[in-house]
Amino acid sequence: MIEQIWLIPLGFAAGVLGSMIGLGGGIIVVPILTFLGFPPTTAASNSLFAALSNSIASTISYTRQKRIDYSLGVKLGLLSIPGTVLGALFSSDVSSDLFKILFGLVLIASAIYIFVRRNLESKQKKLTKQLLFFSIFASFFAGIISSFFGIGGGIIFVPLMVVGMGMMMKKAAPTSQLILLFASLSGVIVHSFLGHPDFIQSGFLALGSFIGGFVGARLSLEIKEKFLQILVSIVILIAAIKLFFDSATGNSFSLGFF
Repeated sequence: MIEQIWLIPLGFAAGVLGSMIGLGGGIIVVPILTFLGFPPTTAASNSLFAALSNSIASTISYTRQKRIDYSLGVKLGLLSIPGTVLGALFSSDVSSDLFKILFGLVLIASAIYIFVRRNLESKQKKLTKQLLFFSIFASFFAGIISSFFGIGGGIIFVPLMVVGMGMMMKKAAPTSQLILLFASLSGVIVHSFLGHPDFIQSGFLALGSFIGGFVGARLSLEIKEKFLQILVSIVILIAAIKLFFDSATGNSFSLGFF
């Protein structure tokens, strides 16, 4: 147990980032666990515990800051639940190499989002039938991504709210944390029922991520985004390249946890 305490600072770093940009910290946690030889289902399910803990802390903080659209957040969160069930079930049969390729693609999309997030259009838009149906489909798909990869699904929800619905970024990221609370909780339940997570490892990650959630929500009011955007985007792209390389060569580093 002692040798796994390093998961606490990992969860903290992921929690700070996840809270600030509304993506969930899985884009940091999952690549690192995968590099260290964790099986895909264990990496994703452990990460979801951190995402749940982070979303709870972030939602508490953003509630105090009055930056959450509760009506929209609850609706999108509930719509994501069926997808999270399927995502957890799909993850049971995925090979390590395929998981690395797919997650590498998700990381590239995340890096692009982070880099352009300040330039996303945010003009208030009328909720049409087309947008309603798209929102339902997007929420379902985000639920699958959330549970399959253990990342929360914010990469879908934040652009949906900003570009599709015209919500300001400063409100979309906090609202995304409320949505991720529903998505990650349902994912955690299904993954646990299937026996995927290591609860000791998940607990350490969740502890660090919970503290990081409060810190990230606070920093989101003060930090300048430009440097953070560039740094995080570069790190994520490097992680994606490493995942592709490991998948192609069959490389995997293991610390002997399994």
